[in-house]
Amino acid sequence: MDISLEDIIKAKATLRGISYKTALVHNPILSSLSGNQVHVKMENLQRTGSFKIRGAYNKIANLTDKEKEYGVIASSAGNHAQGVAVAATIYGIESTIVMPLHAPLSKVTATRKYGAEVILYGEVYDEAYNEARRIQSETQATFIHPFNDPLVIAGQGTIALEILDELPEVEVVVLPIGGGGLISGVALALKTLNSSIKIIGVQSKNNPSMLESIANHRVMTIDGIPSIADGIAVKTPGDLTFKLVKQYVDDIVTVDEDEIASTMLLFLESAKVVAEGAGATAAAGIIHSLTHYKNRKMVAVLSGGNVDVNILARTIDKGLIKNGRKCFLTTVISDRPGALAQLLQLIASKGANVLAVTHRRETLDIPISYAKVELELETIDADQVQTIKELLEENYYRVIIQ
Repeated sequence: MDISLEDIIKAKATLRGISYKTALVHNPILSSLSGNQVHVKMENLQRTGSFKIRGAYNKIANLTDKEKEYGVIASSAGNHAQGVAVAATIYGIESTIVMPLHAPLSKVTATRKYGAEVILYGEVYDEAYNEARRIQSETQATFIHPFNDPLVIAGQGTIALEILDELPEVEVVVLPIGGGGLISGVALALKTLNSSIKIIGVQSKNNPSMLESIANHRVMTIDGIPSIADGIAVKTPGDLTFKLVKQYVDDIVTVDEDEIASTMLLFLESAKVVAEGAGATAAAGIIHSLTHYKNRKMVAVLSGGNVDVNILARTIDKGLIKNGRKCFLTTVISDRPGALAQLLQLIASKGANVLAVTHRRETLDIPISYAKVELELETIDADQVQTIKELLEENYYRVIIQ
């Protein structure tokens, strides 16, 4: 089944009163860092906390009465699950969601709260997908694919119409890619309405399945590794989304875990916005992988904000370390009164704050009468970390910075 701009326009009408028209907000920090005029499409403020409600509802709204009787089933790492659960509940039909065993607890809890039966299965999304397909063959429920479905793609494509309503002069739109449903719908709509708009996809380096598929001119299965961008950790893109990405997307770039984490921190600190890993990838791509774009009107789609609190805390720490805002320093001092105070005074003289101190005499890698000291420091930036290291070395400390 093909998809056209008309399908996306119909989806917009179907979603009226269901999905929110999320804000398109100019972000001065992203603009300054990239040298462009960057606006952020705030799908983290969408109903259920991500864009997925758009495609899920559009699909379920178009089911026949007979299909609705059998209910629906889906597989998801979290956001699609919540979209399907809400849409099914609105229509009063049963929904079953198969989620990976290690899906964020917040997403599992939210999906159940929205009315779905949740089954945890498999280490990664693709294993959950296969289990959902097995259950579907037994129950005759309709499978709601998270990305490789024309009606789902059309629902996601409504984001493009909202972007053009708010910023008709947009020149570059940057989106995350997992299976490709979001970028397929948005790219089709934008390119149909204005072929000069550049469409850029961003993937995690840990799971570059669409990038590899486009490079090899066929759908590829890539055994990736875990990523904080769990929402786009897809091993195999869809055949329909592959076709649409190949036709309409101008480029695909990747970002690493540190770049994603630091961008999540940037959103949280500078804009007071919570972005999940997948949601931050578009902005991370603009900062780190699209530096050749200058003085362009750009949109980064922040696709979701459903991040587990524990993961968010670890991500903040990782982002602080990446940006030189926190560091771990190890050195050896003489085991005598005042030696630790002398070390701490040197560090304080450069304005760093000591968060934690571990003082050990028993380790086998240091001589008797010496102690190993491990410090957790709060710092301003990487330059300050380097200044502290140089000061300590000038005072004959052997220093390891982590």
